[in-house]
Parts: sequence; C-alpha cells; structure tokens
Amino acid sequence: MKTSIIYKQLNTLSLLLLVLTLASCAKGQMRSAYRLNNLISRSSSSYREPSVGTQWLATLVNRNGKEKIELIDLKNKRVVSLPGINRSDSQPISVSVSANGQRLAFVRQRDDQTELLLYRRNLGTLQTLRLSPRGVPRRVSLDGSGRLLAVQVSRDGRWDIDLIKLSS
Repeated sequence: MKTSIIYKQLNTLSLLLLVLTLASCAKGQMRSAYRLNNLISRSSSSYREPSVGTQWLATLVNRNGKEKIELIDLKNKRVVSLPGINRSDSQPISVSVSANGQRLAFVRQRDDQTELLLYRRNLGTLQTLRLSPRGVPRRVSLDGSGRLLAVQVSRDGRWDIDLIKLSS
C-alpha cells in the first residue's frame, strides 16, 4: 500500500517537473520579427534563399521579373547597397552572408556559365572562386566568420559538397 502511494507521488512529481520544464522552455519560444516581416511582406517583391548573419539578412529578391541579391540591415531595417554584385546579364542562384555581414558568397548564372563568387563589402571587391576538381556550383553556405564556405557542387551526375577555406 505504501509503495503504491510513493509511486503515485513520484509520478505526480515527475509530471509536475515535466510541466515546469516545458513552461520554462516556453519563455524562449520562437517569435516572429513582426515589424521586419511586415516591412518585407508589404513589398511587391518575392523573396527566397534567406541567409542570416548577426544583424544581416541576405536573400534573393525578384523585382519586376528580375532576380537580384539583396542585403538587409536588420537592426536599422534598411537595404544595404551592394555595388558590382547585381548585373543585368546574370541570374543569382544562391547567396550566403557571414555573421558580421562583411562577406557574401553567391552562385550566379551568366551566359552559359555558372559562377561561384565571394564579395567583400569592406573592400568592395568581387572574387571568382574556382572549384577543383571542376564542377557546377548550386548552393552556398558561409560559416559565421566568413572564412569557411560549403558549396553544393554537381559533378558527373552526382552532388558533392566542397569545403573551401577562404583567406582573411
């Protein structure tokens, strides 16, 4: 009899502990960045391929039927200029931003070529990255420091992932 009472008390205590644990997790519950989401959704543009840095959102945006790369400063809720990235003769495919927003890696289609590029905002430079062995890049992902790049690459009918260490 005493044993069953102890088990019931332990079960009740376990349930209470579970409820308290779940309730404490609810405080850190995901919330929408409503003001920023509202700002983006009011635009007549279509957004895809998001990449988030510490206070940066890099995305592909379709404006008037033309795709381009856009960088949004989340803290100040404004679009940042990216001179030299968006060309009228190219189509961006994938983009990724470093945590501090200083580096953007992206893949674009230009003429019959698919290019892998690195843009350094602080220098305003655009660098073409070569794959070895050769392949067709598809998606990119920069690590937070902007010094390691993962690239999804098509080679001989299969998908590979290349990791590229970038110079500082």
